[in-house]
Amino acid sequence: MDGVLVREMTETDIDAVAAVRVRGWQEAYAGLMPQSYLDGMSVEADAERRREFFSRGVGDVVNLVAEADDGEVVGWACFGPYRDRDVPTGDAELYALYVRPALLGTGIGRALLDESLERVTERGFPRLRLWVLRDNERARHFYERAGFAPDGGAEAYEVAGVSVPEVRYTRRLDPATG
Repeated sequence: MDGVLVREMTETDIDAVAAVRVRGWQEAYAGLMPQSYLDGMSVEADAERRREFFSRGVGDVVNLVAEADDGEVVGWACFGPYRDRDVPTGDAELYALYVRPALLGTGIGRALLDESLERVTERGFPRLRLWVLRDNERARHFYERAGFAPDGGAEAYEVAGVSVPEVRYTRRLDPATG
């Protein structure tokens, strides 16, 4: 997409980011998790959670938005230290990356991912990890084209009482290219 600007998210972006995230979930996860859960998602509730998060301070977490020529937020990515449940790894984790569904395939997601990779590399992390739904073929192909590969990590994510399997992807980072 021509004219997309990737920048840090501000508090004024919260409503737009919530809309991108909720619509992104509803589009990407249809058929992969309970439809009743997806239908029940609320942009307003998601925005309220984001406001609470911002009010506490973001710490080591970085939120980026993709902004179109007209100033409209059309994508969002979020990353920070890897949230290993058992042992700290020293790696970074891409927590989320969503694009307005009507704009999938236009390069917005890649722009967000490239900026995330650059910033994570600048911070000296050796690897960037992420979790993706096992059956989300579109997302898996997107990450594979960007140099990520499954590393054997797998877990179940529970949504509305249904187990949704996830796989972990990893990409080694080269500090010289940061």
